Amino acid sequence: MTVTNGNATPNGTTKTGIKVVIVGAGFGGLTAAIECHRQGHDVEIYEKFPELKQLGDIISFGANAGRIFKRWSNGIVADRMRPLSIDLRKYGFRIHKWDTGEIVTIQETPEQDPDAPTFNGHRGELHTVVFNYAKDELGIPIHLGHNVTQYWEDDEHAGIILEDGTKITADVVIGSDGVRSKARELVLGYEDKPKSSGYAVYRAWFPNTDMIKDPRTKQFCENGDTFNGWIGPDVHFLFSTIKNGQDCCWVLTHKDEADIEESWSFPGKLEDVFKILEGWDPMCKAIVEKTPSLVDWKLVYRDPLPRWVSDKGRIALLGDSAHPFLPTSAQGATQAMEDGVVFAVCLKRIGDKKKIPAAVRAYEAIRYDRVRAVQKTGETTRDMWHKADWDKVKENPKSIHLPREDWILGHDAEKHANEVFDEVVKKFL
Repeated sequence: MTVTNGNATPNGTTKTGIKVVIVGAGFGGLTAAIECHRQGHDVEIYEKFPELKQLGDIISFGANAGRIFKRWSNGIVADRMRPLSIDLRKYGFRIHKWDTGEIVTIQETPEQDPDAPTFNGHRGELHTVVFNYAKDELGIPIHLGHNVTQYWEDDEHAGIILEDGTKITADVVIGSDGVRSKARELVLGYEDKPKSSGYAVYRAWFPNTDMIKDPRTKQFCENGDTFNGWIGPDVHFLFSTIKNGQDCCWVLTHKDEADIEESWSFPGKLEDVFKILEGWDPMCKAIVEKTPSLVDWKLVYRDPLPRWVSDKGRIALLGDSAHPFLPTSAQGATQAMEDGVVFAVCLKRIGDKKKIPAAVRAYEAIRYDRVRAVQKTGETTRDMWHKADWDKVKENPKSIHLPREDWILGHDAEKHANEVFDEVVKKFL
């Protein structure tokens, strides 16, 4: 057992004395906090939501995220996430033609890598595991119900101002506050509004109660976890059952030019979904009609930001505030996690509070090109499905498999950051 002194964390890491404030307690903000704690920084989170709620539907974490989860407390967090996640090793991913319903191909699910597992489960349930680990086990202060109205920085410090006027001071601030980030405006010097991507998703999560009563759909709930996709012109419909068939979730991606000025998340209407699915395999409607409620989610697009770091180098953007992803990338949350890992490593490696701006700029430089490249896969996967040439698919069914690319999934963010940091940081010192 490691004895903690004033200069070490409970896991034996030397304390750096660097104070980090993070705005936002999503997966990116929590990962940044956990990784800052691992690297010996003093860290706290401010989150505007007053309480933790298990909202949302399915979320995916690739092996590159699993590698990060696995390092937390010798795999404890990963072990807790496993039973909450889908297991498709027996079933695979079954891809159907949109109108006939025929299974065109079954994409097999590889065995889990014990050092880099994948997780697909309910966003709220998996988030609760990570949130409780950070707050209760690591003791990271997470201040809920605190709306940040302003970010600030000078040559030696950065901080935030809360709605009640309280001024919080730190050495560096991370804005992990989502697609409508307040930090982004300070970093860029202007307001950069999100645009519609031209697509939206209807999404839902519900128990299997009605599914299992219907002879047409009970097959999805009686045979363990399942994952099916129906691919059509400019539309795709993904349906999963999880926790051995107990829970059901679906996502329908379609063309949509709605204005997103005020909000992009609304209650959805089943009749609108049925219109989109006219002429489709009747199984799709049989699934959707069991849905008690759904969300209409407009997919936000943002041109790649010219920079993620403020003028004085003490405020940085992370995750969706810097680079929103389309769901078809299956990498949005994972890339936010990689951001958090790299940020914490860069602060650790710089070893001098006066040089923090150089470390923060090195973080951006290490992450920028990789994030842009991964971001593009959301568009290429969507277009591969929506523009499928079915004659060519018949010749090569694997051409519409969900991409699992080694350069994305095999990446070790912590190892890579440590390998390249010294070379990258030189240009900022």
